[in-house]
Amino acid sequence: MCTYKANPKRSLTGRKHLDRRGVILVFAAVMLLISFAFAAFVVDFGMVTLTKGQMQNAADSAAHAATLEIARSFGPGNELTVDQAESIARARAVEMISKFRTGDVAATDAHQVRDIRVGRRSWNDSDKEWEDEWGVSPYNMVEVTVRRTNTDTTALPMTFAKLLGRENFELTTTSVYALQPGNGFTLPPGTPPSDTIHLLPIALDLGSWSNLLDQVYGTSTSSACGNVGTGQGANANSFDDEYAWNANDRVVEADESDGILEINIYPDLNSGLAPGNRGTVDLGHAGNSTSDLKRQIRYGLNSYDLSFFPNNRITFDSSGALYLNGDTGISAGIKDALEDIIGQVRAIPIFISVTGQGNNATYTIVKFVGVRIMGVKLTGGPNSRHLTVQPAVFSDSHVLRGDLSVNVDSILSQPVPVH
Repeated sequence: MCTYKANPKRSLTGRKHLDRRGVILVFAAVMLLISFAFAAFVVDFGMVTLTKGQMQNAADSAAHAATLEIARSFGPGNELTVDQAESIARARAVEMISKFRTGDVAATDAHQVRDIRVGRRSWNDSDKEWEDEWGVSPYNMVEVTVRRTNTDTTALPMTFAKLLGRENFELTTTSVYALQPGNGFTLPPGTPPSDTIHLLPIALDLGSWSNLLDQVYGTSTSSACGNVGTGQGANANSFDDEYAWNANDRVVEADESDGILEINIYPDLNSGLAPGNRGTVDLGHAGNSTSDLKRQIRYGLNSYDLSFFPNNRITFDSSGALYLNGDTGISAGIKDALEDIIGQVRAIPIFISVTGQGNNATYTIVKFVGVRIMGVKLTGGPNSRHLTVQPAVFSDSHVLRGDLSVNVDSILSQPVPVH
């Protein structure tokens, strides 16, 4: 009978081998957990980042679209009441949000009341800072919030993070857009040649404009603005409502009423304007011809016109004034051009004084306002001629934003992000 003697060295080696295998299993388990944690971080964090970016895009687009709607209630020439514009703006924001995918959701939900706010953003000259006042009109600002939260049962579900006990992730993004008040216009170098500024080269006096606002609002703005009742340049106290702007068909209807008063900015013979001038101003070269005026009326000011102003900007000096040379006047030569823009909105300069005669006249401009062209007649007797306009919202991407209070007749920028 053969017997074998155990080799103690071999037995010890086997135990060590088994011990190493046990250590490797533990190490592998730990590494697997780390791998899962890393996968959870990479995959789920990536989804969170992607979703938050999508939500921000939705909030930005919704706030921009809603701000455009809220502008329709701005000022004396508003197309909508404040309540109508607010309702439409809220609905528009919710509609825009629903068009965006956010994470695993193809169409994102929002609540018209909870997630949308409207208000006024205006410059506080005393504190030298912008103030946001929610629920205060005239509205020029909209805030939109997009949510993926547990409260709405829309929190973003996690994938690998569930293994670590994290079922979902709550996300909230906010965007605020505003139409900011402007104090001039610009076409910076490099602006496409097709871009123009719709500023009419015809000025109106501050007294007449203030009297019109008094009639619209039943207030007394003239005394606050100065130049009380001078009526220089226009039939200052003659306000009618004989035209209507049909916003649906985008046409002006004569012998109709839309509740917005009109003013004839064609000067009468008894106006305070200097002889040889009827309210036109040079916006560009001092030798503007009738053809230049017609081009500017139809298509707006181009880069060449702006090149005659410092830094390509039409704006006010430190005293709040802009001095413009007078032109030959409103004549039948520009009738066709004015007729071509009936129904369209233009900005016009507002002046407080004019000196000199004809081409040597100098206008002191103190503000710009928006008007809609309603009717034109530049033939016949002086008393039958008219260039009839009504107040309108003027919002343009080439408006120079300024540190200004928001007034009912402010010209406005296009919607810009402010928060």
